Amino acid sequence: MATRTHAPQRLSNCSAPDFGADTGVRQFPHSDRCRKPKESCPHGMGDLELLLPGEADALVRGLHSFQLREMGSEGWNKQHENLEKLNMQAILDATVSQGEPIQELLVTHGKIPTLVEELIAVEMWKQKVFPVLCRLEDFKPQNTFPIYMVVHHEASIINLLETVFFHKEVCESADDKVLDLVDYCHRKLILLVARNGCGDPSEEERPQDSTPMQELQKQAEMMEFEISLKALSVLRYITDCVDSLSLSTLNRMLSTHNLPCLLVELLEHSPWSRRKGGKLQQFENGRWQTVAPSEQQRLTKLDGQVWISLYNLLLSPEAQARYCLTSFVKGQLLKLQAFLTDILLDQLPNLADLKGFLAQLALAETQPPKKDLVLEQIPDFWDRLERENKGKWQAIAKHQLQHVFNPSDQDLRLQAQRWAETYRLDVLEAIAPDRPRCAYCNAEASKRCSRCQSVWYCCRECQVKHWEKHAKTCVLAAQGDRAK
Repeated sequence: MATRTHAPQRLSNCSAPDFGADTGVRQFPHSDRCRKPKESCPHGMGDLELLLPGEADALVRGLHSFQLREMGSEGWNKQHENLEKLNMQAILDATVSQGEPIQELLVTHGKIPTLVEELIAVEMWKQKVFPVLCRLEDFKPQNTFPIYMVVHHEASIINLLETVFFHKEVCESADDKVLDLVDYCHRKLILLVARNGCGDPSEEERPQDSTPMQELQKQAEMMEFEISLKALSVLRYITDCVDSLSLSTLNRMLSTHNLPCLLVELLEHSPWSRRKGGKLQQFENGRWQTVAPSEQQRLTKLDGQVWISLYNLLLSPEAQARYCLTSFVKGQLLKLQAFLTDILLDQLPNLADLKGFLAQLALAETQPPKKDLVLEQIPDFWDRLERENKGKWQAIAKHQLQHVFNPSDQDLRLQAQRWAETYRLDVLEAIAPDRPRCAYCNAEASKRCSRCQSVWYCCRECQVKHWEKHAKTCVLAAQGDRAK
């Protein structure tokens, strides 16, 4: 880590209530997984196991960082597949509440810093190398899925981090890399604020004659939104550990990035909500959903993450000792008063303490920051990667064009076989946030077409009514399975 000197910013301490285990605040709102006993889990995951304990240990031990030019290579692909397996197993473990061995293995073997490095490396690849690949005129791949897997790699890692960062010891095991992770989350929150609630482009807005690479670019843009929402959850879990964070991390969050003011901007813009056709839609479980009028005052999980992050950053004594309430900061924070309605306080009662803090802040005098000098660590992984690869983006793209993203038909078949083994259908169905829907009436479904195994029905009557429409695709799908 690099170091620098700066003037700390202090604020008189105010006592903050402790989030006890019985308040439920730490458990709400979490990611889209459920933490329920095995017998009550609605997804039927109790008997599912993707990895044996010995397998998981070996996969975690084998995690290591790759150079940018190695992304998409054979070795990198194997690690990506291993990360996907660990990711799915971590979600299964969290759902049935039978211990979380993946989280424990990552902490025991010190692999959280490795995951943070891989996360930032693929973020840089997407920003610096991927656009160059898209501009190369001689790059017209027959299959863009190998590139898609690299683009998707960032989503896989941030999802795994969101799952395991629920536990305080994971944040502590990140060591100095928590600074890099805070910077990463800050970049993603900036992207969310910039969206201004515009939502994702609909299918109808996409050009019908787009090339495979243009379509891949559009998918990457849409994926960026969901990645940013995951980063918000990770940041919230970091703020849960504010009492054990280093002084450098606190200064990074409060002084360098001024995260409380950024979170206020997020609440104002609410990029996960939009109006479409006169109806309110909210982004939940990976898609935009229309909200019934009776549910429009309900606190969303994402809004909850922001409020809890603000609570942690504004009311913890450790943060208050570092945060300088300038006139600008005071003006921004007082905007929160308009959001703290009785309906919101009924859903998150602990926010009553935040309301009291804001009432005191409205009467308080603002103070300039003090000029004391302290030694502070700063994150350097992003800068180091950029220095090491500066001026090489074109060369990296051309190398990957020739040696990574232009596989033979045989290589593609072998890779497809490994992907099929990684993404097991039963596991994917189990970790999906929504239950399957009937292809005919859209009701919740529990039966699947026995021939093609790809379409669901709620009853035999719906299957019979839908057969005329489904027959052709059913035969083709069944033939494809036999051909494998």
